[in-house]
Amino acid sequence: MPILKQQNKIKLLLASFLLGLLLTGCAGIPVQEMSDARQALQTAAEVGAKDKASTLYSEASGLLTQAESALKLSDYGKARELADKAKEKAILARKQALSAQ
Repeated sequence: MPILKQQNKIKLLLASFLLGLLLTGCAGIPVQEMSDARQALQTAAEVGAKDKASTLYSEASGLLTQAESALKLSDYGKARELADKAKEKAILARKQALSAQ
């Protein structure tokens, strides 16, 4: 019986450790997401999305601005979410601009 209790303690400690790692990863500064969103906007601008897909480009730019504001407030979860949305919109703007050529 003592061996089972020890194994359960080890499993509990391991699960707690893994949960802690997961939560730490989610709460970190979204450096990569912010960079990805900026790069997607830059790429969209390079193919003329400001003019050819102005609505999508403006939405992406606005989302990135909101993400930067959230980042300044240390609301990293919101910043990550907004940056991901900005990247998606910028990619759509780029595709729309390319198809308009």
